[in-house]
Amino acid sequence: MGQETKADERWYELPMTLRQACVKAGAWLKANGVEDGRSHAERLLLHVLEMDRAALLLAWNEFLPPGKGEEWQALVCRRATGEPLQYVIGEEWFYSRPFAVTPAVLIPRPETELLVEGVLAAAERLWPAALVGGLPESAGSNGAQGLPESAGSPEAGELPGPIGNSGARAAAPTVVDVGTGSGAIAVTLAAQRHDWRVSASDLSPDALEVARANAARHGAADRVTFVQGDLLAPFIASGSRIDVLVSNPPYIPAADMDGLQREVRDYEPHLALVGGMDGLDPYRRMLEQLALLPAMPRIVAFELGIHQPRIVAGLMRKMGAWDDVSIITDYNGIERHIVAVNTGG
Repeated sequence: MGQETKADERWYELPMTLRQACVKAGAWLKANGVEDGRSHAERLLLHVLEMDRAALLLAWNEFLPPGKGEEWQALVCRRATGEPLQYVIGEEWFYSRPFAVTPAVLIPRPETELLVEGVLAAAERLWPAALVGGLPESAGSNGAQGLPESAGSPEAGELPGPIGNSGARAAAPTVVDVGTGSGAIAVTLAAQRHDWRVSASDLSPDALEVARANAARHGAADRVTFVQGDLLAPFIASGSRIDVLVSNPPYIPAADMDGLQREVRDYEPHLALVGGMDGLDPYRRMLEQLALLPAMPRIVAFELGIHQPRIVAGLMRKMGAWDDVSIITDYNGIERHIVAVNTGG
């Protein structure tokens, strides 16, 4: 994996100040194909020195400690080969929370936060947080620490029901995240809505290990159940009822893999990337599997690749199970997510 670095570039020579270290390492990373070399060199330095950027700037003209310098040099060299910054550091932030990542899981992307927001907004229409005792979206904006722990989950055998006009407390939805990877979606939803019963599945046992660690890190270990299996198969086998299905499955067409940037192609797990010849195999299979569940989920939300949402949305509209099938664009204006809702109207 990766590429050889340009070893003839003599960038690491002590003594040098923190500023000089960032400048020299940044230039060397850029020469090795890292576009944001300077910012990546700085982030690696922050990681090694265990300080924030404000502290770094205050210490800008201090000398790089030799012991820390060697550790930082090793990390910079790893990044120069193409290894993603997030794997080198071991974490990435998602929905204002740090998530551990390893080469066993995809690196969470900012656009996936929009999928989480879409699910929260759609669920609010069917199960208002005020009626089910959930927390508002803003409750977890600074992390899971400090969130109230008094809200409990319904009993395992209790199935969620519709919301009545009387304003009585309604049962919370059962939510399933298929292909959870790092657990970013499942853990975030559980942290945002303490009453929701969340399950997360993945085909990879190594990915599930990472996801479990992230659930524990954010105080959601007792509210998220992890299951190994392929797509909806484990939930069909157990006869589970699913009210909300959310998934960011593999969607890269097999023929497109060679054209991906090296950080993705050479380092991120292909099991979580390739979605068949056209990238749509996981969506077709999940839509077919839905009929094998005890009831059709009232909300189905997917993340997809470029040019894919309209195709899958068309398939979902033909099924007639949801009266509102919407497409959400990402931060770059690219159609990226589908949120389908059966409003019951």
